[in-house]
Amino acid sequence: MDKITIAKDLLSIGAVFFRPDEPFTWASGIKSPIYCDNRLTLSDVNVRTDVETGLADMIKEHYPETQILMGTATAGIAHAAVTAHLLGLPMGYVRSGSKDHGRQNQIEGKLEKGQKVVVVEDLISTGGSVIEVVNVLRSYGAEVVGIASIFTYGMQKGLDRLKDAGVVNNSLCDFDTIAEVAAKTGYIKKSDVDRLLQFRNNPSDESWINK
Repeated sequence: MDKITIAKDLLSIGAVFFRPDEPFTWASGIKSPIYCDNRLTLSDVNVRTDVETGLADMIKEHYPETQILMGTATAGIAHAAVTAHLLGLPMGYVRSGSKDHGRQNQIEGKLEKGQKVVVVEDLISTGGSVIEVVNVLRSYGAEVVGIASIFTYGMQKGLDRLKDAGVVNNSLCDFDTIAEVAAKTGYIKKSDVDRLLQFRNNPSDESWINK
């Protein structure tokens, strides 16, 4: 599945929403021209098919040795489940924290030491949450061969974190592609693309807002 197709899919259902003139405010306080909610892909049959087929093909191409998929909680769980079904692989997911009852698991599903795991994530920005999942899996003795995600911002902080963690990410779509497609389809003005890329390159610099 090519990046342009996925970009059009995400834009068509409002999973990625641009608002450069009225920026969103992230929980961190950063002003952002983009809002991403890939959970919406689950509600559209055609888009969901493109996404899950794309994830399956990407895993077969980049991580052919994969033995099990692990979704991130909560957004990656459904995508991991559907993709694992397409690939005929087992799956599970990693909680954001250990349960406070029962066996107090943080990993749900059967994971054996030494198994080759691909982490399925919906969105990567600064990379912090997905790397926490990678570290949990490694602490359980798994071999994390990589990450398969739907969308990545390509922020330098995220790229640096992934490199430092020694893990590779492959995404179905990225910020640059979706900005170009949005401009070509009239979703945003062509003059907005430079502003969007300025945000991506340095989210803490808000000078793009008034351009």
